[in-house]
Amino acid sequence: MVSVDNLASKLVLLNSTHINNDDINECRLLGQERDESYLFSWVQSNPSTNASKTCIGEYNYEENTLNFIYSFGEKIDCIQASVNPERTLLLYVIKEKRDDNDFVYKSYLYNISDNYQNAYLIKEETKRQTYVQFLNSKPPSTEKFLLLIHQEGIYQYLIKRNSPNENVTLSSLTSEVLVKNFFWAQWDPLEQTLYHIHNKSRNRGFVDGEERTTEANNKSTPTLTGLQFNDDHPHESVLNIPLNLPHLNTSDTSATYEDDVIPLRVHDSSLDLIVVTSSNGCVCICHHYLYQPIQPSENYKDENDTTPINFAYSVTALHQSCVIHCVVNDIPWNRAKNIRPLFKLRGDYLVVFIPEICTHLLDIGLMHEPYCHITTGPLISDKESNLLYLAPIISTDDYIINLTNLDLIDMSVLETLAVETFKSNTTLENKLSILHHFIIHLEDTQTASELISWHSSKPFSMDYPELLKEFLVATSFASMQKNLPSEANKITTLLPITTQRLGLDLEIKSDNYVINMSQEVLWNASMMVLSPQLRIVPYKTDIWLKLWDHLSKFCKIGIRFKPSQVLDKLRISLECYQPEALSRCTTPSSPTGGAASTFADFLNNARSQTDSLPFYEIDSCTASRQEHIISVNLRELSMHLLKQTSNSSKKFRQTDQSNMHVHAAATRYVSSQLDQSRQLCEIVCKAATYDPEEDDDKGFILINNLGEERRYVLFKLLEKYYMAVEALAFPLPQGFTSFFAYLGYRTMDFDMFMQYVVNHVFELQVDVMKIILAEHDESKDGINKKLRLLSVLPRQRAKRLLNQWSHPISVILRAREHSQNILSGITGLPTRSKTQNPSCSKGLGSYHGGKNVSPLDTFLDLLTAKASLTEIDFGLLIEASELANDFD
Repeated sequence: MVSVDNLASKLVLLNSTHINNDDINECRLLGQERDESYLFSWVQSNPSTNASKTCIGEYNYEENTLNFIYSFGEKIDCIQASVNPERTLLLYVIKEKRDDNDFVYKSYLYNISDNYQNAYLIKEETKRQTYVQFLNSKPPSTEKFLLLIHQEGIYQYLIKRNSPNENVTLSSLTSEVLVKNFFWAQWDPLEQTLYHIHNKSRNRGFVDGEERTTEANNKSTPTLTGLQFNDDHPHESVLNIPLNLPHLNTSDTSATYEDDVIPLRVHDSSLDLIVVTSSNGCVCICHHYLYQPIQPSENYKDENDTTPINFAYSVTALHQSCVIHCVVNDIPWNRAKNIRPLFKLRGDYLVVFIPEICTHLLDIGLMHEPYCHITTGPLISDKESNLLYLAPIISTDDYIINLTNLDLIDMSVLETLAVETFKSNTTLENKLSILHHFIIHLEDTQTASELISWHSSKPFSMDYPELLKEFLVATSFASMQKNLPSEANKITTLLPITTQRLGLDLEIKSDNYVINMSQEVLWNASMMVLSPQLRIVPYKTDIWLKLWDHLSKFCKIGIRFKPSQVLDKLRISLECYQPEALSRCTTPSSPTGGAASTFADFLNNARSQTDSLPFYEIDSCTASRQEHIISVNLRELSMHLLKQTSNSSKKFRQTDQSNMHVHAAATRYVSSQLDQSRQLCEIVCKAATYDPEEDDDKGFILINNLGEERRYVLFKLLEKYYMAVEALAFPLPQGFTSFFAYLGYRTMDFDMFMQYVVNHVFELQVDVMKIILAEHDESKDGINKKLRLLSVLPRQRAKRLLNQWSHPISVILRAREHSQNILSGITGLPTRSKTQNPSCSKGLGSYHGGKNVSPLDTFLDLLTAKASLTEIDFGLLIEASELANDFD
């Protein structure tokens, strides 16, 4: 925990300027208004007379100013207060203890200009929790405030004055009942919204026109309702959501209260629920509860009872139409009953801090579906937990307040905590979510790269390739989104953003607890929100319009593209892929490729040479595997985007202009794939201690000069990198294929190397084959190895290498293939051998019916019957026959 400031010490310092020798202590937060100002109370004591009095003041944190408002004249337990926007009226609530140990609540209205006189009691004292709150109403001559009394009602008071300076009396107040018999309420000062929960009867069923009254239909359902208060218009009900509140007892007459003033909530301790909102349209309903999965013991709920119970909470992310459940198992009752979780929206995450246990960062922002939730350790140590009572405040996203000592706490430490969690023994899903957090939400690729480099020290971990895949997908999305036109932003909802599955159930083991997380879909969420056309002010720009718009777009989102779609196509196309058989003019990157020239321009620009890779970015074949993969990605992605945008337009009968940007989005995304593939290769090579400033050599020379241990580390890291890239059907950097194959050849024994080749892990290009063939001598073992290598090559590549191998076996193999082509009907212009043997004509002319003929003459005569003389390479065949006799 990082405390950045203490408000109590500031209050003491500001009070010391206009008090004599009085002591200031017992500072208490009474509330926070819409303009972010704080209302505080403190006890001012005179050491000489031992007299104490409670005072109320308004503190502005940004300006660091304190405005003194009211003094009680004695020490009073004031628990809550509110001030009107003009700062002329003060509402406050005091809590008094009676002789029978019961508490009563009293609410008062005070004219600030009355010099501490004429504080009017608004309503008779009550044992039910009571709060008051001014509304941001206009004009000032008819101000309004709310009076909330638990399980009794919510009242709206109107203050009628002839002028803003006129003092208010009880006769100036008129009231109306807004809500009856509620058992939970919360005030949102920023949005001027009042949430309350009440029991709503279920609708009765009808069968054949007759009313059916069953026990199920007679039951009531807890319902959360949101009342939106408008400055110039009456309030309206904008939200109605049925809730599932297990083990809720709303008829308890001996309710105990925990006076929560930030946020302002009216409820007893049996229901810990809070609504967290953001002005961008995020609405989260957070419910914390305890339950016991086994039969309770006799001393259950005793102060020192250690019976294990489950600590649980649920978050209904209304804007995402989902509910997230979390259960922490087997916490002793005497600990669980004192734990108060904190719920705070911070950027795209809902931070859930459970003291002494863990911190959750729920990814429920508007950027994408709720995929990647993070679980870290607690923000503070166990020693400090007894001094903790955290509450969210109206300020920047990074601050919360500890109501116990009025410390402001900086939540930016969560990034440091996430890095520490990544490096701990946490689950794979947690590590993937942390990478996603830094790349997508914080746009901090540098930290993500450092985490990948750190994890490269464990290349044999099963997590490592999955982390590389997440890095590739997330960085490609982030890079593409930066360069995409604003008109095409809708298309980003169709592109892959993470490798994790939506709604994945997780079980995360911490040091002492098992934490289970699950997620389910909330159906028909838009039916729970008032539509914009039914508002008092139609299409008013506020949180509810943004929520409605997001829910409307949510049902229009198509299916995200999956890399497996490209992978399935490549499994088929790469089987018959022969790069040597293609000419440069038929490849997608051809500068003269006509319509493909735009794609060629981006591809050539993406291939800018870099010195940070240990190989030269050059492929020796005419049409590289990289270009083939890029072209398949581009085709499949374009078709997917076009199909999804067209289906969305037809479904909702709208004209969608986003399909005009399909090609631009697809091209930029494929370009990002190549860029990020290269960047990840640089990170992995750097983790393998390759430093371009110190290592002068590159390519095959570098591999030959590397030590055995360093060469092995580089190979293992690049092997995991290759697995990740291939699994996503991403393109590899040019030159990687040959470098990786030769590195494997120099790292492992020949038989293992051949297994990699047979299983298509290594692709033997011409450049690497020339070096490998040259390293083997012409011994029997060397020839066998060369033949094994040539046998697994594509036909055209093997023929090129055979033509360059000056060995009798090469001539024999080429002669056999030539004869086989003629006999099978595959004829063509012959490739003349270097030595033309004149005996070929003699063999042909020696055929006479009565004479003996040689087998070669007979075979040559057989070939002439299948093809013309110009199609037969007689010199190659005769040379092969002679070499075969000598070779045997």
